[in-house]
Amino acid sequence: MSEFQYRTYAQDIIFGSGSLARLSESVDRFGWRRLLLCASGSARRSGRIAQVEAALGERLAAVYDRVQPHVPDFQVAEVTALAADRNADAVIGLGGGSPIGMAKAVAAQLAERAALAVVAIPTTYAGSEMTPVYGITHHREGASRKITTTDPKIAPRLVIYDPRLTLDLPPEMTASTGINALAHCIEALYSITRHPLSTAAAISGLRYIMRALPRCYANGDDLEARTEMLMGSHLAGVSLSTVAMGLHHGLCHVLGGAAGVPHGVANSIILPHAMRFNADATASLLAPAAEAMGSVGLSPEAAVEAAAQKIYELIGGMNLPQHLREVRVKEADLPHLAQQAFQSRTVQNNPKPIREAAQIERVLRAAW
Repeated sequence: MSEFQYRTYAQDIIFGSGSLARLSESVDRFGWRRLLLCASGSARRSGRIAQVEAALGERLAAVYDRVQPHVPDFQVAEVTALAADRNADAVIGLGGGSPIGMAKAVAAQLAERAALAVVAIPTTYAGSEMTPVYGITHHREGASRKITTTDPKIAPRLVIYDPRLTLDLPPEMTASTGINALAHCIEALYSITRHPLSTAAAISGLRYIMRALPRCYANGDDLEARTEMLMGSHLAGVSLSTVAMGLHHGLCHVLGGAAGVPHGVANSIILPHAMRFNADATASLLAPAAEAMGSVGLSPEAAVEAAAQKIYELIGGMNLPQHLREVRVKEADLPHLAQQAFQSRTVQNNPKPIREAAQIERVLRAAW
């Protein structure tokens, strides 16, 4: 890695148990006076929205608590209109990748009208809070497609990590978003635009995740494990925030937008197969990941295979789907999904060149 180039983003990060209590002072420091909150119905039921409402009082101009997975275009239109109507100067994403993605999408839609700051309060391990990437699922004539966009202007300005907000994260969401964070580390390690900071963050994040994720899944009330896992998730987000993604995430975006597969579940199914597909081009780059998973004394290719198998077994041990057929993806749809993925700019950034859709279809069939 003798040459590299990357862009960083101005972000204020607050990490620590109970740090949600610092939301009010942070908002005052930035001078925001009219904020819009994006969340899902589960955030209302868990009392998280009530906590934000209590912290912000009259500064909270509106709440949209119906965010659906994969950021559908019709909801982006609804929330954008609400933000404009209430003259919001900041939008908060509270929850996982979809509410935070919605906040980013709304900021992007209103960029020409006003500079709308994004605040992220993650309650899962999806990692969207650290990246300048958002995706919108467009629905047209019975078909749907998720289109991702990178825009430095919508990287969250303020991120609050409070491990206490993850204590009631259900085991399935803990597992699936945890594997998503793990996938961030893997893709950052072999990204075509990797650099020393992304590599260091990926290795450190991977070690936290491998140590903490099984503990969080087994005992969600373990605050120490939750704190370590959130730290790993943060580092995973840092590692991916300034590098290009490849086949793995590009394919997961297609599975989410076109087949409705939850993003964390798609990550769980695809990750071992993407690692195997890329192994001959990336084995030496994945050596730190393999080592962190206990694969030592093996050739680089054998170490990657051992690491992929360990991830596959970890996924099964947490009762996550391991095959696309388990999440109702039809075998007959695989060629179309492969063709759609082949057109993705993200997929074309893969470290191992992808020259035809048939290569992607083979990965999908292995995962099916």
